[in-house]
Amino acid sequence: MKKVTMFLLLSVTVLVLASCAGSRKGYNAAQCRQALDTAYDELSFAKSEGFAGTVNYTKAASLLTAAKTNQTFESYDACVNNAEKARYYIRESRKG
Repeated sequence: MKKVTMFLLLSVTVLVLASCAGSRKGYNAAQCRQALDTAYDELSFAKSEGFAGTVNYTKAASLLTAAKTNQTFESYDACVNNAEKARYYIRESRKG
């Protein structure tokens, strides 16, 4: 009985470790950083064109603040998603 118990325990341990070792789906730190850099560049360009006072510009700036916070807490999926939303609002602010 002891061998069967040890075998089961070892099997469960191996399965748990194997499931943890798989690659994580989603974004990583480099993708988050790239998304933020791109969005901040676009935000600066929109500001230089005089779109800083628009509602969409303000939404974009708020989303980039949230994305930066996500980056700090290593929530890279949320970081990239917020940066992409910010880029949408930056494009909308430039439309008028």
